[in-house]
Amino acid sequence: MASKPEGINSTIGEGSVFEGKFYISGSLKIDGKFEGEIKTDEELVVGESGRVKTDIFAKSVVIAGTVIGNITAENEVRLLESAKVLGDITAPSISIQRGVVAQGKVIITGMNKKDPKKYIEEIYSGSSVINKVPDRK
Repeated sequence: MASKPEGINSTIGEGSVFEGKFYISGSLKIDGKFEGEIKTDEELVVGESGRVKTDIFAKSVVIAGTVIGNITAENEVRLLESAKVLGDITAPSISIQRGVVAQGKVIITGMNKKDPKKYIEEIYSGSSVINKVPDRK
């Protein structure tokens, strides 16, 4: 029997099909097919053979397979070269390798807790660089 990758304490193996709700304390790797609801307080890894249809909520997310649904990560999302994603991604840090196929909105929050749109607009409004330029006569 193959050993689990270090740090992964649950796996949906290749060829397996799981439908339903999966709430896990710890990390999860999906190499099979999953449809339903996933929440983990650690890392979620979708392997190359993994096919997932759900909204994902996790500390960190690594995608090498196919995901249909929105991805929200507390720390980071990494899309590996074989990743295919149809959905929005929200995280403080996102890395995308060459070869990724994706469609959706990407919201990079940095480590900021505010709504990114409001935060950027506040910064823009607060910096009065234009007003500091001396008048030309």
